[in-house]
Amino acid sequence: MSTNNLLIELFVEELPPKSLKKLGESFAQTLSASLKAQGLASAEAQITSFASPRRLAVHVEAVAIQAADKLVTQKLMPVKVGLDAEGKATPALLKKLASLGIEGVPALKTVMDGKAEALYFDSLLSGVKLQEGLQRALNEALARLPIARVMTYPDPTGDGWATVNFVRPAHSLVALYGNEIVPVAALGLTAGNTTKGHRFEAAVETIMLKDADSYAQQLETEGAVIASFAQRRAEIVRQLNMAAAKEGLTPIEDEALLDEVTALVERPNVLTGTFEMAYLEVPPECLILTMKANQKYFPLLDAQGKLTNKFLIVSNITPKDASLVIQGNERVVRPRLADAKFFFDQDRKKPLDARVLGLARVVYHNKLGTQGERVERVQAIARAIARQLGGDELVRAADQAALLAKADLLTDMVGEFPELQGIMGRYYAQCDGLSDEVAYAIEDHYKPRFAGDALPRNQTGVCVALADKLETLAGMFGIGQIPTGDRDPFALRRHALGVIRMLIEKQLPLNLVDLIGSAFAGFASGLLNNAQVEVATFIYERLSGMMKEQGYTANEVEAVLCMNPAQIYLVPVQLEAVRAFAALPEAAALAAANKRVGNILKKVEGDISGNVNDALLAEPAEQALHLALAQIAPLADAAFLAGDYTAHLQALAALRVPVDAFFDSVMVNADNPALRANRLGLLAQLHQAMNRVADLSRLAA
Repeated sequence: MSTNNLLIELFVEELPPKSLKKLGESFAQTLSASLKAQGLASAEAQITSFASPRRLAVHVEAVAIQAADKLVTQKLMPVKVGLDAEGKATPALLKKLASLGIEGVPALKTVMDGKAEALYFDSLLSGVKLQEGLQRALNEALARLPIARVMTYPDPTGDGWATVNFVRPAHSLVALYGNEIVPVAALGLTAGNTTKGHRFEAAVETIMLKDADSYAQQLETEGAVIASFAQRRAEIVRQLNMAAAKEGLTPIEDEALLDEVTALVERPNVLTGTFEMAYLEVPPECLILTMKANQKYFPLLDAQGKLTNKFLIVSNITPKDASLVIQGNERVVRPRLADAKFFFDQDRKKPLDARVLGLARVVYHNKLGTQGERVERVQAIARAIARQLGGDELVRAADQAALLAKADLLTDMVGEFPELQGIMGRYYAQCDGLSDEVAYAIEDHYKPRFAGDALPRNQTGVCVALADKLETLAGMFGIGQIPTGDRDPFALRRHALGVIRMLIEKQLPLNLVDLIGSAFAGFASGLLNNAQVEVATFIYERLSGMMKEQGYTANEVEAVLCMNPAQIYLVPVQLEAVRAFAALPEAAALAAANKRVGNILKKVEGDISGNVNDALLAEPAEQALHLALAQIAPLADAAFLAGDYTAHLQALAALRVPVDAFFDSVMVNADNPALRANRLGLLAQLHQAMNRVADLSRLAA
């Protein structure tokens, strides 16, 4: 069957720049996947996605004009229902065949279906034709675009009353199979072979596409558009690096900004602008943020990584004389920088501690009070943590940092740029003459802000960051604001992961239960429901997911976390020990035996004494197990107390032979109550010795 290459393009008004990359990928993937599923394209067909500010397109190689016919086998009914005693079709079978559009009784197959025979019918299903299949694929691709909000606009072919819903008004549709138009339709548009290029720099107003394969080349030469998102992005990177190198500088790295700028231009032209040196007196984070967020510029850094007064502009036009474009951008950015300087100068006139009282007028949550009340709670939790990690000096530093941590929320700079909260607090604290220990703690108490973010730089920052996150978890769980599904408006999952990372990566010997308790204790009596268990469970669930992402198996993680370890920083060490134990040849048998011991002990009513009377050890196997346990347990316990969990578990491997012998020849539930109690006591000792690091029964298959 003949094949040809296919091109689909939807030409629209400017698409949302932050969504363009996802829109382009979704359009190409969904449309091509549908063609493949219908048999119009092979699974190996090469797919090329295009996405520019005003178009979504996809090129698919080797598409068939019609899919191959398929042999379809359909089950009809059991033989005893479909055929009578003489083997003729029953009325039920005739009715079924008629419902399928089959006249008469065709050749049927008899196949065993479970315990009974069933009738099957083989038919040849004609393959879908390109027009029908492409229309279905196009409809599906448009329906599944990840669009947050749609626009409603008049149907371009309607009478003025009909409307179309789409992310932006669509103006034309291209569908080319080789050089032939495929007559599909979408959004009120009928497919053709014409499109438009750059708004200002296209060589022709309308581009007549020769065929599917000439699309990208014609758009670039006739339309002044680089249609491929990836190629346009690479061209921007090339020009950014080249322009920066001319100045002996380096452009700031920001993948999200690069994607957004790629979605704003059709043919990039990078230019260099400058601003007055006086603005460099403002903290660089402020200048960088306003240039990136408001103007989409790339600030330039010197060899030491310091901000310079030069920046790069990614323009969508390429005039012969670029000076007017550069001057226009410099003129636009200057007021932004002036505002930042004004905010910085004004904010420094009032010290941070003078702003703290104002937090009492800022509502944090209608059930949890004001930011001022929250600050008092965070202070109390931070002091409790600092007492465990250090002396009075750390307590004083943590208390001061917690007091001032939210004060910059009332500054003009943070009011204008909320992303700078904490960062500006650090600058203003340093301007007030506070120590770097406290200043950096103010900035770092929000960390980690996202996956992979750095942790607080000093111990004071760790105390306040832990307190801040634990206060949020306690407060929200205490009023029933628990994350459900994908909804997590208060970022509680991120807070829990932040607590876990700090405990593990900073090797903090803090008891999780005590930490959660101190967080709840910081709230006024009666304000919260007691949800300490729920918070602990939530944190353990996040810890479980994190450990699995790091490569530990579900059984290994469950073996450790089912013990509800209070010292979170030891969990990775415990997991490594469990992994090493699981690799031993004795592991499987001991895990199975441990599971058996646990099941036996669970069924016992009342308390089990852990004492063993040597005189009641009647069987050689139980005598041998008791002796082995007496010899091995002290060695294992010593390794455990020394923190060598791997040696602890490996020492227990020597118990395999006596444990196997015990279960082979000893009846635990003996008729004699004294013997039974003594054997249960021996098993209780064994169970306690084997499950200090992890519940080894969870390793049993």
